[in-house]
Amino acid sequence: MNAPPSLAALHGRGTALNPPNRFQRLHVQWDAAEAADANPRTEFFEDDSRSILSWNNSPDIPFEAGINPYRGCEHGCAYCFARQYHEYLGYSAGLDFETRILVKTRAPKLLRHELAAPSYQPTRLALCGATDAYQPVESRLRITRGVLEVLAEFRNPVGVITKNALVTRDADLLAELARHGAAAAAISMTTLDEDLRGKLEPRTSTSARRLQAVRELAEAGVPVGVNIAPVIPGLNDHEIPAIMAAARAAGARWAGGMVLRLPHAVADVFTNWLQVHVPQAAEKVLRRLRELRGGELNDSRFCTRMKGEGTRAAAISKLLAVSRRKHGLAEHGPELSTAAFRRPGASRSLFT
Repeated sequence: MNAPPSLAALHGRGTALNPPNRFQRLHVQWDAAEAADANPRTEFFEDDSRSILSWNNSPDIPFEAGINPYRGCEHGCAYCFARQYHEYLGYSAGLDFETRILVKTRAPKLLRHELAAPSYQPTRLALCGATDAYQPVESRLRITRGVLEVLAEFRNPVGVITKNALVTRDADLLAELARHGAAAAAISMTTLDEDLRGKLEPRTSTSARRLQAVRELAEAGVPVGVNIAPVIPGLNDHEIPAIMAAARAAGARWAGGMVLRLPHAVADVFTNWLQVHVPQAAEKVLRRLRELRGGELNDSRFCTRMKGEGTRAAAISKLLAVSRRKHGLAEHGPELSTAAFRRPGASRSLFT
């Protein structure tokens, strides 16, 4: 199903657009008469992937492999860089991304098989590397919970990053791994402005609930920090000090930050979002993004794509550093250990 081409806002959605898939020659576009049905319900499909670990060699990413139990994301964040990956599935990076979700129901079984293989060398894993492992449907499907149960059994280190307070449901497993220096969690924070969050990240947990999640994880013994991402110059960059102050008060140990990326069709989706929701600031935001990217909206080069270049990028970096120092936050989370990794027999207890 494709959204109408006109600028529009759909309740509970990050976008009404379905920009053309760059790998497809055919694109269906609605006319105005079909606009009334523009907001389809979310559909879930079985994913038949035969492996669950996604390996990367990017110098920008602090882990070698990630686990993504879902493809696509109900959160509907207008800026999400992972939208582009939906095009590989034959879908659009727009409304399709948040309404057509592929579910890896076999993820725990696949992970157990891969960790048990003699060829597997223990390494820190990220949960997740792209779409959020705690998006709303996880409360019902519990696939991420199953993945963490396997990781706890093998004592394989994992770093969790999410926008959803649902992560606190699994504080027991994360705390057990943390007891072996093998777990940390980061809560992604974009804004403390609930009006902005509701438009920019429509199906995510509120800022208050995310800060409560930081508090609960810290109290459970899980090392926890925040990731201010994305930093959008002209929209939320001024909130960096306030977010860090709130995070520190909730028990965060560290705070990172990442500048907005707009690869491929994500640029169309986010530009449309600006025009619909903050038209008065749209040109300012786009101009400042181009200042970071050599006049373009995106720069895919390693070592610059996450932070940008130039005077404005340096100013954002300095604000992050000064705010961290003021609130006693580290720049990075703890170095996770593989020392406790094991390949347990079928009869061994999860918590022994």
